[in-house]
Amino acid sequence: MNVHTTSMPTARSAALALLLVAPVPTIGVAAAMHAAPGTIGQAAFVAAKIWLVMFPAFWYLVVERGTPSWSPPRLGGLGVGAALGLVMGAVILLAYRLGLAAQIDPMLLRRTADEIGLTGPWAYIAGAGYWILINSVIEEYVYRWFILRQLRALMNDTAAVLGSALIFTIHHTVAMADYLGPLHNALGTVAVFLAGACWSWLYLRYRSIWPPWIAHVVADVAIFLIGWQLIFG
Repeated sequence: MNVHTTSMPTARSAALALLLVAPVPTIGVAAAMHAAPGTIGQAAFVAAKIWLVMFPAFWYLVVERGTPSWSPPRLGGLGVGAALGLVMGAVILLAYRLGLAAQIDPMLLRRTADEIGLTGPWAYIAGAGYWILINSVIEEYVYRWFILRQLRALMNDTAAVLGSALIFTIHHTVAMADYLGPLHNALGTVAVFLAGACWSWLYLRYRSIWPPWIAHVVADVAIFLIGWQLIFG
């Protein structure tokens, strides 16, 4: 969907929309990985994911009376997104090789993978394919389109980019706490925040979710390559 397909939401509408969507991914991750790992936690995680897919579309089409769009990249930016993703992926792999590998407990990561059914190689590949190709689209749709759109109704573009990155980061921090110590979780949090801010900037620059999606995909490939090494290495 595209930010220009309808007028911006009102401040009151935007605040309510943010209240109803921003906490949901953190609730889902916290339930699945910390509060109730297992069937109940996974059910909460799936319910949160369904809400994240359905709610923004409902709000935009019904409440804001917007017009559907597949967010075509009419202003380009796909090459910029790919280049940014390659830089991010290289930084991730370099950080892993230069010291992060020694700070991650493979047993904790394997436990997390086991809880979500990704301990077999083919299951891991299937899960990685979902997260790299599909979950990334969902996150761009939610954070770089819907949440950024609501924030822009409440503040200037720079603050909205930073706010979107912050909301994007919180549930990642909660997830990383399951297998990283406090210091390295803090470093990972900074990295996720910077990535989210870059992707939000790409969306505003090119008015399409697809340039940041490409960057997101390439970065996720690097992350799942590291995951493979840690789990099966």
